[in-house]
Amino acid sequence: MAEMRGAEVARSEVSAEDGAEPRRTKPVRWRALGPWAIFLLVFGLMPIVYSAPFQHNVAVLICITALMAVGWNLLGGFTGQISLGHALFFGIGEYTTAVGGVRFGLNPWLGLLLGALIAVAVSMVIGLPAFRLRGHYFSIATIAVGEIAFLIFLNWRFVGGARGLSIPIKEDSFLELQFSGQQKWEYYYIAASFLLLALLATRAILRSRIGYYLIAIREDQDAAASVGIPVARYKQIALSFSAIVVAVAGGFFAQYVLFIDPESALGLAISIQITIAAVLGGVGSMWGPVIGATVLLSLIESARLYLGGTGEALNLVVYGLLVMTIAAFEPNGLIGMAQRVKLLRGRSH
Repeated sequence: MAEMRGAEVARSEVSAEDGAEPRRTKPVRWRALGPWAIFLLVFGLMPIVYSAPFQHNVAVLICITALMAVGWNLLGGFTGQISLGHALFFGIGEYTTAVGGVRFGLNPWLGLLLGALIAVAVSMVIGLPAFRLRGHYFSIATIAVGEIAFLIFLNWRFVGGARGLSIPIKEDSFLELQFSGQQKWEYYYIAASFLLLALLATRAILRSRIGYYLIAIREDQDAAASVGIPVARYKQIALSFSAIVVAVAGGFFAQYVLFIDPESALGLAISIQITIAAVLGGVGSMWGPVIGATVLLSLIESARLYLGGTGEALNLVVYGLLVMTIAAFEPNGLIGMAQRVKLLRGRSH
């Protein structure tokens, strides 16, 4: 009975996090479909409205970053386990796809699948000791694991070592996941499809018992354990899902750029960017990672284009100011800012 009460509390909380209300009337259900319709409209028309090669490239990077942030968000946002080592899973996806194709002739789609499976196995090895830690100790442990993996791949000649590994260029083929030409719309729609699947999977998890338990663990881990929720098991489920999504993003990115090296696959900067994208939009919300990745990548790439060539790293200054502003004035991200504006407007009326 106590476990059922804990699940009911978590169920009400996950509804609040999504911005959705209890299912009472048809208008509420229709309102819940609004964000999905906006997502399909905006992301479906993006490569049509913005047709320049640079814009297509930014759109692909937005989808890849949003995909990683959505995966991270289930662990860091909804479960409350802040990881700063997710570059490990991104690198596993990259190296599995690239090395599998170059050394063994593995099809890239099979490489994506194999990379996801390896990422899950690694997440289980990591989760067993790491989840004994809490708070910033857990975050530090994830950084340490990521840096160890970086050093291993940096000196591993079979996977290219510090020089990296180039993926051979083949004829345009969906099966080989390679497309030539300046326009990147093929890559974009595949990445957007992965993002849509990750969002749907996240939604399904949050509406299931697993999601209710994850929210309960985030709010009070000791209380969740006291009502019979197996905390370690559900933390591991969140980490495994997160690892799968980020590994798929890594494998796809490898096929997109056709080159991998330790810095671009396992660098700490990747883990930080994943976290910032989720935090910027609003952790613990369905659409926060998507919004955060869109704003973050648009600003980063625009600053790189217009300011990066000055030699004074002004693009990094803009990036740093953005992070400090969000951290200081709106810790709940852009979603929290929008909710605050909505609340103030409601009071004014």
